[in-house]
Amino acid sequence: MKLQEGDSVGILSTARAIDFSEIELADALLRSWGYKPVYGNTIGLKHGQFAGTDAERSADLQTMLDDASMKAILFARGGYGSIRILDRIDFTGFLKYPKLLCGFSDVTVFHAHVNDKLGLHTVHSSMPYSFPGNTIEALDSLRNILSGDYRVIETAGNYLNIAGEASGVLIGGNLSILYSLLGTRYGFNTAGKILFIEDIDEYLYHIDRMMMSMQLAGKLKDLKGVIVGDFTDMKDNKVPFGKTAEEIINSYIEPLGIPVCYKFPSGHIADNRALVLGRQIQLKVGETVTLRYI
Repeated sequence: MKLQEGDSVGILSTARAIDFSEIELADALLRSWGYKPVYGNTIGLKHGQFAGTDAERSADLQTMLDDASMKAILFARGGYGSIRILDRIDFTGFLKYPKLLCGFSDVTVFHAHVNDKLGLHTVHSSMPYSFPGNTIEALDSLRNILSGDYRVIETAGNYLNIAGEASGVLIGGNLSILYSLLGTRYGFNTAGKILFIEDIDEYLYHIDRMMMSMQLAGKLKDLKGVIVGDFTDMKDNKVPFGKTAEEIINSYIEPLGIPVCYKFPSGHIADNRALVLGRQIQLKVGETVTLRYI
């Protein structure tokens, strides 16, 4: 999917409340890229911590999904709330008028559903609220994908990396959100795919619990490869868990004998590179790591 100059790009919030003043940079940036920002009714709304009630947030998203003129939707910020409206959304109009859904963290609920159940691409990317703190590389990576330029991403190696090559559809997102979907009708298929995971502000024991649940649910055994983004601001108890988040994840993935890379530049970090989820990629892990769309 490729946007053209003058195309409309929707901005709304399905999670936390946000005011326009917090996304002014995104407005200017999108206009400089040649797009027309269109704001949903949820921008400026507040209901507790949310950008409006569940009904208001779902209606806002539904309107944009059904709008044939909308070529992409940028979720303004994350936090919590998208899963509360997932069951209210009718994706019929979205299938008729496909558009790129862009965001990360809480937005993983939409990535998982659209990639797995609807078979369409989405974009795991920074969101307008985060733009001021992002690197130029992170913002350019989103701009490139919106314009249909799916560039190779190369990054440094890591002592935990497991060398190898794999091809498969890239899926995933925030580990906590993926974990919350296990056992629901919005669960996702991982067989033959390459899984991307990232997270923030979690206790190390909870990282272990989530990985154990993923294993028990059969979500790890048939993977082709794993890309581990940043696990930011991890927390520990008075009695230390004894491993870093990456070491915990490695304890589950290493026995699988598949290529794995750690500290990939994506997640709750300034250099949050955009990734096209639901698309076939080739992953090469060696002294350096290469992700290529095929």
